Amino acid sequence: MILSASRRTDLPCLYADWLVRRLQAGAVVVKNPMNPAQVSRLHFSPETVDCIVFWTKDPAPLLAQLDEVDRLGYRYYFQFTLTPYDRAIEKNLREKSELIETFRQLSERIGRERVVWRYDPILFADGVDFAYHRAQFSRMCAALAPYSDTVVVSFVDAYAKLRQPVFTVPDLCAQTELAEMIGTTAKQYGLRAVACAESGDWSAYGIGRSACIDRMRIERICGAPVALKADQNQRVGCGCAESVDIGAYDTCTNGCVYCYANRSAERAIAMCAKHDPQSEILVGEFDPTTVREKHFRSLRQTQCSLF
Repeated sequence: MILSASRRTDLPCLYADWLVRRLQAGAVVVKNPMNPAQVSRLHFSPETVDCIVFWTKDPAPLLAQLDEVDRLGYRYYFQFTLTPYDRAIEKNLREKSELIETFRQLSERIGRERVVWRYDPILFADGVDFAYHRAQFSRMCAALAPYSDTVVVSFVDAYAKLRQPVFTVPDLCAQTELAEMIGTTAKQYGLRAVACAESGDWSAYGIGRSACIDRMRIERICGAPVALKADQNQRVGCGCAESVDIGAYDTCTNGCVYCYANRSAERAIAMCAKHDPQSEILVGEFDPTTVREKHFRSLRQTQCSLF
């Protein structure tokens, strides 16, 4: 199995203690986000988890505990979102110079092939236009290329629940111009550029299609083939393999105005207040009599083929 931690909230940044405790315990309770009455206890171990994908905007709290994750025997890599936006757009993150330093430290700790840089979502706002992205993307490529082999890009989605006048979605003409700039610049710095769940084809500019939960990367980390299927529960255009997510929506307090995972900042703060690092579940309570037990197996193919 592949453990996703997590598309729904920033576990490494905000809930690192809880996350490591769950890895130690080998079990976590998760509510179905589409049906909260459906509650499951997921059982896993380093033998059944082929890889963990950590999604984060600031892994510093988990970085301090990676020795324990390694001691347990888990294999993993990071999807590290690092944009140039200020606190008008990403309200509660640390200074970007500090996050770049954390990116460097993480890469030096685990290797550049296990830290994927996400420059997304790409948006326009007051003072954030094509010239801004051209200057900032080049600056960040220079800083991060020694510490990652891939940059993932995507354009912001204007979800209906994002009632924010702060940003706008680049139109198709601007997206094409940005894609050409990104592909050219990434190549100059030796970075592979890929687009996440985009309907447009940017291959002419050297930008491939992303698989953020990437079978090929996972197989390199595992050192063996892994029998992964495509994830049918993601957006159109997503190239990810199947995974099991252990996060919860409405629990991220990073304060990004483009966030799709919170109904509101106020709700996220209220839900975060219900977090208990000792609990089996990330936030809130559950009826133990309704829990369904789920056990997983490794998908690694360790037997050599004769043909």
